[in-house]
Amino acid sequence: MPRHAVLAVLFCCFASGHSRSAAADPHPFSVHDMLAMDRISDHQVSPDGKRVVFVLRTTDLEANKGRTDLWLVHGDGTGLRRLTSHPDADVNPRWLPDGKSIVFLSTRSGSMQVWRISLDGGEAERVTHEPLDVNSVVVSPDGKSIAYGMEVFPGTSVEETKKRLDEIASDKATGRVYDRLFFRHWDTWKDGRRSHVFVRPLSGRAAVDIMKDMDADCPTKPFGGPEDIAFAPDGNQVVFVARDVGREEAWSTDMDLYVAPADGSAKPRCLTESNTAVDTQPVFSPDGKFLAYLAMKRPTYEADRQRIVLMPWPQGEAKVLTEAWDRSPDAITWSADGKTIFATAQNVGQHSLFAVDAQDGRDRPIVWEGTISGPQIVEDRIVYSMNHLRGPAELYSVKPDGADVRRITHINDTKLAAAKTGEAEQFSFSGWNGEKTFGYIVKPVDFDPSKKYPVAFLIHGGPQGSFGNDFHYRWNPQAYAGAGYAAVMIDFHGSTGYGQAFCDSIRGDWGGKPLEDLQKGLAAALEKHPWMDGDRVAALGASYGGYMINWIAGNWPDRFRCLVCHDGNLDEQMAYFDTEELWFPEWEHQGTPWEQPQHYQKHNPVNFVKNWKTPMLVIHGGLDFRVVDTQGMSTFTALQRRGIPSKFLHFPDENHWVLKPANSILWHETVLEWLDQWCKS
Repeated sequence: MPRHAVLAVLFCCFASGHSRSAAADPHPFSVHDMLAMDRISDHQVSPDGKRVVFVLRTTDLEANKGRTDLWLVHGDGTGLRRLTSHPDADVNPRWLPDGKSIVFLSTRSGSMQVWRISLDGGEAERVTHEPLDVNSVVVSPDGKSIAYGMEVFPGTSVEETKKRLDEIASDKATGRVYDRLFFRHWDTWKDGRRSHVFVRPLSGRAAVDIMKDMDADCPTKPFGGPEDIAFAPDGNQVVFVARDVGREEAWSTDMDLYVAPADGSAKPRCLTESNTAVDTQPVFSPDGKFLAYLAMKRPTYEADRQRIVLMPWPQGEAKVLTEAWDRSPDAITWSADGKTIFATAQNVGQHSLFAVDAQDGRDRPIVWEGTISGPQIVEDRIVYSMNHLRGPAELYSVKPDGADVRRITHINDTKLAAAKTGEAEQFSFSGWNGEKTFGYIVKPVDFDPSKKYPVAFLIHGGPQGSFGNDFHYRWNPQAYAGAGYAAVMIDFHGSTGYGQAFCDSIRGDWGGKPLEDLQKGLAAALEKHPWMDGDRVAALGASYGGYMINWIAGNWPDRFRCLVCHDGNLDEQMAYFDTEELWFPEWEHQGTPWEQPQHYQKHNPVNFVKNWKTPMLVIHGGLDFRVVDTQGMSTFTALQRRGIPSKFLHFPDENHWVLKPANSILWHETVLEWLDQWCKS
């Protein structure tokens, strides 16, 4: 396992970056440095395997938003150049098979449409003139057709949908009547439209809705994208992902693969009807003989292990390829010869790159360290994106055997050299039941072992999540390291990347095993590192981490100087009736509140408010429909009524995440001021 090769590449990258900027007097990392980093995403390898196009997001503080453009680079790192420079958003690039041009999505016409640009130069040309916004474009293997999503009222045309939307906008009455869930989802109120897949030739007839009468979405909501759509090898059919379950949508995870003629001449046919759990991410083999996809087994459990499944094409019995592999892949791609499937998966505090034998399912790691995404083939190498605790995503390549790791881009070298970051270290300890459990520490910037440092104890969300080796744009431990804190993060029972049993273990035990792991993990970190000041520790968390902060307030009330609760539940029973995706609490608490009320009360923070005494900062987003803002208001009310020092920061325009740059700055400044007040005074 060539871990040393990856570490050597990372070391050289940082060493070279810092040496070039030694005279620039680098400063401690802060939220301003985090926002200044340019973000690489959605890289796509050219058909000849020699070039890579990618999206680069830069932050426009004046406009209070991100700007996205397309960039191009050769697989060996040479020839980096900007491909688009329009001030409006350019995203979702996809190569045409001739490798001479790229289609992409852009808002430059006033709405999101498909555009085309030649690599030989010249201006981009508009491809679609739809009356509605377009999303998630993909290209057929022969390059003659494209597929994309548009939101329409089921059973109506694009033009009829536009007319109906105009009528609604002109109506003075604004009320809506709902007769089923979802009535809102993530951060958006529903209006009856569905995202449907449309197919059209690059030139010629109008687009055809291949899902016309389906009351379902593709791409799936709220986070689906182009990975939900795949043309069959002959280009005459399209495979797509949708959850078509009628009134059960809010409590079902039954996403299926469907196939439909590209010309819309027949209704879609379900390919995975026998599986009532998740089926997703269809990818055809290079020879077109197999369809690979990811599937879960257990219905209503969104954190079940995803397995790689192979289905002979155009017909045949599907076979689970990776039943023996105790990891949950989240992205797959085929090797050029079709003998190997490359996959990424959470893996012991990393997000690693693996190779899976397409015949017997045997797995082997290729790149272990860092957070890897988007593996694709460039000639005899694999191109991927990697970020880690000390820097944002850049493009790399590696040989399929894990040898010869090379860095392709150096987008953020200068910015990283200007900001001093803290050294990261992974550690392990005996957690619940004596089981090996992992965590990370990040040392303060300008670390001096003779000094004592306060501690920021970060608790991840999920609970099936991880605070691993990645560069986070909301909960970045370097923001605390730059402010003079040691950051400690524990991947407690329930975290992903440590085997499915570890992940499953906290069902019905939200306040049990995780709290014990957090207690033991913090104690282990303090014992191992005497320079951490155990008397000056603050605990912070969001989502499930916010729930845990409220649970800690009543069940570990004497440990911390202060707490920070972001988008966390106070009352698990009431939260069930507030949220939108009901499958989540029904799985985690083993039923509905009226069927299993004891499970909603077993570890319910509201029952322990009488024990609260620790000062707490409460933060919530007004557009958070997953954990609604009344939970944060209730938390603040309880704190105030009990006379506990507390503050409430509310963002009316943010969802479960804080995304706007100015709001991110306010968030970090408020949080660090709160920590300093209680841990540095």
